[in-house]
Amino acid sequence: MRLSPAPLRLSRSPALLALALPLAAALAFSDETLDKVPKSEGYCSRILRAQGTRREGYTEFSLRVEGDPDFYKPGTSYRVTLSAAPPSYFRGFTLIALKENREGDKEEDHAGTFQIIDEEETQFMSNCPVAVTESTPRRRTRIQVFWIAPPAGTGCVILKASIVQKRIIYFQDEGSLTKKLCEQDSMFDGVTDKPILDCCACGTAKYRLIFYGNWSEKTHPKDYPRRANHWSAIIGGSHSKNYVLWEYGGYASEGVKQVAELGSPVKMEEEIRQQSDEVLTVIKAKAQWPAWQPLNVRAAPSAEFSVDRTRHLMSFLTMMGPSPDWNVGLSAEDLCTKECGWVQKVVQDLIPWDAGTDSGVTYESPNKPTIPQEKIRPLTSLDHPQSPFYDPEGGSITQVARVVIERIARKGEQCNIVPDNVDDIVADLAPEEKDEDDTPETCIYSNWSPWSACSSSTCDKGKRMRQRMLKAQLDLSVPCPDTQDFQPCMGPGCSDEDGSTCTMSEWITWSPCSISCGMGMRSRERYVKQFPEDGSVCTLPTEETEKCTVNEECSPSSCLVTEWGEWDECSATCGMGMKKRHRMVKMSPADGSMCKAETSQAEKCMMPECHTIPCLLSSWSEWSDCSVTCGKGMRTRQRMLKSLAELGDCNEELEQVEKCMLPECPVDCELTEWSQWSACNKSCGKGHMIRTRMIEMEPQFGGAPCPETVQRKKCRIRKCLKNPSIQKLRWREARESRRSEQLREESDGEQFPGCRMRPWTAWSECTKLCGGGIQERYMTVKKRFKSSQFSSCKDKKEIRACNVHPC
Repeated sequence: MRLSPAPLRLSRSPALLALALPLAAALAFSDETLDKVPKSEGYCSRILRAQGTRREGYTEFSLRVEGDPDFYKPGTSYRVTLSAAPPSYFRGFTLIALKENREGDKEEDHAGTFQIIDEEETQFMSNCPVAVTESTPRRRTRIQVFWIAPPAGTGCVILKASIVQKRIIYFQDEGSLTKKLCEQDSMFDGVTDKPILDCCACGTAKYRLIFYGNWSEKTHPKDYPRRANHWSAIIGGSHSKNYVLWEYGGYASEGVKQVAELGSPVKMEEEIRQQSDEVLTVIKAKAQWPAWQPLNVRAAPSAEFSVDRTRHLMSFLTMMGPSPDWNVGLSAEDLCTKECGWVQKVVQDLIPWDAGTDSGVTYESPNKPTIPQEKIRPLTSLDHPQSPFYDPEGGSITQVARVVIERIARKGEQCNIVPDNVDDIVADLAPEEKDEDDTPETCIYSNWSPWSACSSSTCDKGKRMRQRMLKAQLDLSVPCPDTQDFQPCMGPGCSDEDGSTCTMSEWITWSPCSISCGMGMRSRERYVKQFPEDGSVCTLPTEETEKCTVNEECSPSSCLVTEWGEWDECSATCGMGMKKRHRMVKMSPADGSMCKAETSQAEKCMMPECHTIPCLLSSWSEWSDCSVTCGKGMRTRQRMLKSLAELGDCNEELEQVEKCMLPECPVDCELTEWSQWSACNKSCGKGHMIRTRMIEMEPQFGGAPCPETVQRKKCRIRKCLKNPSIQKLRWREARESRRSEQLREESDGEQFPGCRMRPWTAWSECTKLCGGGIQERYMTVKKRFKSSQFSSCKDKKEIRACNVHPC
């Protein structure tokens, strides 16, 4: 299935436009602004002809297509990487794909479609949607995108990149920032023709492979298999260009098929060892159950291998389980440089690929063999709606693993110009006569035991062994080497220099049993590594067979299971612990019943005695955000215990708390309750009455402002009489009534029990001339009697509305 390009999701918003044009701003057009360029000329062409400080032939930046092909297959997806060699970096970039001999000022000049992998790193240019640029201008050393090749008949395509570092722009029409790919001839359709250059490096190099599985329910929540998620044992090798373990566009071998469907590396290892002339090292690492755990709980699986001038490629794979036939890995990764040296470090994010042997679409799909077998291809987000990686918009699949391959030693005379680091200088000046002790300082071992007796008492090749104990692992993120060491040997009286002796390889692991139920046969093989120098025939056996039993009681309720996986690491680093191993149900019982075969085993394991050692702590994390959004709060920071707690007491604090202060919190306006409505301001006809409330707290620090403090409503007591004399009489009566009421109020002051009150003060001036104001008056205590126990004896205050007429 081909990858489909993701739809272009562009925006005309000023914010996105500002992000989309940092590179254009940095290119510093000479005496020419965007407005001065004719509208008929596209923005893409202006990017291509931007003027700046240009440097040709600069080699610290490189544009690479995964697999380094010289040809592309129409419609196929390729991973494109733009990188800077340390300590260099770049801030901005532009990436385009042009048909050969085209200028790029027309839409039809561009070839293929880019697909964004990480939207935080890359985006399409707003005014040139066929080009890719940075999402935000910052220091970076590497970006990746997918490029989907154009349809057949397009011809050769030029992938071009420009780099912005400070004010310097690096363009290259030829060199490491330009990649030319021509259309693959249809007669070679389906074949990965990846010409690999001969290696010119000298000596050998030793590498460490570390596999970080990032596949978890948090990163890939859809249909995540909680019960049996795991990575199978890693299997691979360092090899020559004449041998292919697996490749995109090729067909899976039986060994690859067994890894992809069953997670069994047995057949794959057998295939690798049969290519003894083309393989230097077999790469093996343990399975991971479950698929993901924090590095402070379980160290990432690792393996060491070597390369030389003829066997300078490395490939490996591991199954994502459970799955139909999905894997991750690298194919023919070249560790030899064009400068006749050895690559220092490779870091590669991995997405799953389909081996083409099973047609399931979900993690736990039932077995459904693909007939005829299909070619190996990367999974995409548009494969099937039920796929756990499905995305209707065709977005990129989130990476499920990362592999780091780092050079740890060089041996023999090297022919590259400058050593990379102090270790290389030492290796170059003093070629090793014996293997270095690569034991990290964080791994504490006992001394090696004496060598055991040879396992062979004849002149056949045998083994002898020595052991040491791992006392402590101070840093779980750094793997510790094996605790056993083996050497080839022969029985007493035999010599490796004996001309009639033939040298044999190790026995390959036993094959699966010949039947799935009952008694059968299994076999294993080895091969002759070196024939006798005197020309005699090698009589040592190259094949062994033995009986095997699978599911002794064969019945419709029997089920077929895989081989046992390797034992997990001991749960304890010292003292008594437990270790487990697992296997999977390959075929359920024919009668539909539950499989009764056990799928996990556990046994005790004994590690060296526990000793008290100093605790090893990580650095403090950054301070957390303040616990409040305003005012006073708290913030925290943590650090982790890298050495296990059971190895010794650690009294160091793992968390710190401190106070933090943010700007004051806003204080809203606070008011009293509304007063009672006042009397109507007129004795007849239409009038108004008001009520008021007081401000108790003014707003502060941006708090809510105060609402109205005076409300007014209409009132009407009775109609006014038309006879003026009668009207004047009514006014006089009203005045007299108010005066008598005031006198009554003044005399009421003396009626309060327990005290004598002064008369009411006169009303204060109105606070407003119109629109409704307030007047106040007071009555104070003149004398309190000694026998007074009444709370009513206190100062009094009255408020009334005034000047309520409109302004």
